[in-house]
Amino acid sequence: MIAGSSPDDVELYRQMLRIRRFEEGVLTSFSSGIFYGTTHTYIGQEADAVGVLACRREGDVVVSNHRCHGHFLAYGGSMHALAAELMGRATGVTGGRGGSQHVQWKDFYANGILGGTIPLAVGMALAEKSLNTGKIVFAFMGDGTLGEGVVYESLNMASLWSLPVLFVLENNRYAQTTPVQLHLAGEIADRFESFAIPTAEADTVDVIEILELAQEAVATVRAGEGPQALVLHTYRYGPHSKGDDTRDPEEVLRYRKRDPLPLQAERLDPDLRQRVEVEVETEVAEAFQRAQDDPHADPASLTSPLDIAP
Repeated sequence: MIAGSSPDDVELYRQMLRIRRFEEGVLTSFSSGIFYGTTHTYIGQEADAVGVLACRREGDVVVSNHRCHGHFLAYGGSMHALAAELMGRATGVTGGRGGSQHVQWKDFYANGILGGTIPLAVGMALAEKSLNTGKIVFAFMGDGTLGEGVVYESLNMASLWSLPVLFVLENNRYAQTTPVQLHLAGEIADRFESFAIPTAEADTVDVIEILELAQEAVATVRAGEGPQALVLHTYRYGPHSKGDDTRDPEEVLRYRKRDPLPLQAERLDPDLRQRVEVEVETEVAEAFQRAQDDPHADPASLTSPLDIAP
């Protein structure tokens, strides 16, 4: 590692690169027909998931959304099991039943119902508080979620009952194809603060900066001081799903100059960085190949208990 770098720098870079290479593989391979349903990649937003979930402790709950692959991998989920899930294989995270958006493993939950994940997260936070477990909930959402009324009902209850939940709003500046300035009035942070939820905000792709913000917010939640919110302004490099992209290509190129991976890579010794990159490339290739070789899910299994251990 270069002078002044942290031992964590390598792991932070590795985790972001794992997400990037996995998602690139999904996006470029989707037209080949090996995947089922649709998919929403996390390319460009890797620093959010890795920086925030570096603060997670065993037993903490993570609630994700339709763009969940990056969150799942940062949580510690199996790359092979995720690839198999997207391919409808029996070895997938949920046995090939959930596809790209509906993923559950250990204390990680995701589904594709816009806004529907937030009352789920608040309910789980209420359970953790009632049971006095000391565990907290991380609830990820996008800017488009703020158009759902159930979100505001959930924020109200989380604040009123002082629940142990960290809301992480990832503003990737588009709700599917609608720019944020055309679907949201006012300031995003005001949505949380109007319910007396303290909010930190950052427009950065630096995983270290995000980690530091998250550490402070998480410490406050763990101290029993109620919910906190992080508003992270980011950008997705890929389309909303697998092909619906109406953005100006020049805009995408402009944001690609703020790529979180090269920024973190500069903190590593070049030889070490190259070794990490080779290891990740190998891991991704093996995960996809192994998943393709796995058996397809049996439709009859839909009526039987799920027993998957990624």
